[in-house]
Amino acid sequence: MDRSKEIADFLRSRRAAIRPDLAGLPADGRVRRVPGLRRDEVARLAGVSTEYYTRLEQGRARNPSAEVVAALAQALQLDASEREHLTDLLLPDPQAARRTPNRPQRVRPGLYLMLETLSRVPAFILGRRTDVLAANHLARAVLTDFEALPATRRNLARYYLLDPQARERVGDWERIAAETVAILRLEAGRYPGDRRLADLVGELTLGCPEFSTWWNDHKVLRRTHGAKHYVHQVAGELHFSYESFQVPGDTEQTLCVYNVEPGSDTARALQLLSNWTAPELASPSTG
Repeated sequence: MDRSKEIADFLRSRRAAIRPDLAGLPADGRVRRVPGLRRDEVARLAGVSTEYYTRLEQGRARNPSAEVVAALAQALQLDASEREHLTDLLLPDPQAARRTPNRPQRVRPGLYLMLETLSRVPAFILGRRTDVLAANHLARAVLTDFEALPATRRNLARYYLLDPQARERVGDWERIAAETVAILRLEAGRYPGDRRLADLVGELTLGCPEFSTWWNDHKVLRRTHGAKHYVHQVAGELHFSYESFQVPGDTEQTLCVYNVEPGSDTARALQLLSNWTAPELASPSTG
């Protein structure tokens, strides 16, 4: 990834998204050739010179201070994920490059035991690039049987965006797929040298017609919590409230749990699905 281009495109996209009146700027009568804020307006809001902001946006200003990055984030009204992304781009962590090994990520035995304990709801562990490192039998039944795939193909973004079945099974597919692209965008800012992530982006670009539009929006997202809806060919409509947690001791692994309301139609459907799939999908995927 070209970091200078990434900085330029992200800052331009964020300032284009802010109306001057919402930023507290008075109308000045000048004709705006593009929507959103001008460079000089962002500079004024952030308390830096227009020249310095221009060099920042062009990727020519080296080593801005944390205070400048924070001021820019406030001026551009960035949310938490966008602030994280801007920090990754302007204040790259020198340790990040060394934390992008070629060797596969491993899930410790205690986490496999946790997945088995969570037997009444879908649960899985994601690694870098949304790789599915482990999944319990209900996760594989509701989404897809990741265990049946080659280890190098077990990836949530690849499933959502490239598997034709996902478009039918995932409710509100466009929203979920776009959010997944935003998650990959955030990771690309943290690990610009990740060759496997670059290969995945190339594969998604070629295989998913919508991917390039979402990728070029420069939206970023950190997994936290939300709602998911699936339509299963056996269990029917399934509605989940998901929670995501960073795994203690490994910030590059995320535990995702799809919770359900006790006694709900989804809970009863999951029980049926569990009974139907348990004989052939009896334990978490081991990567």
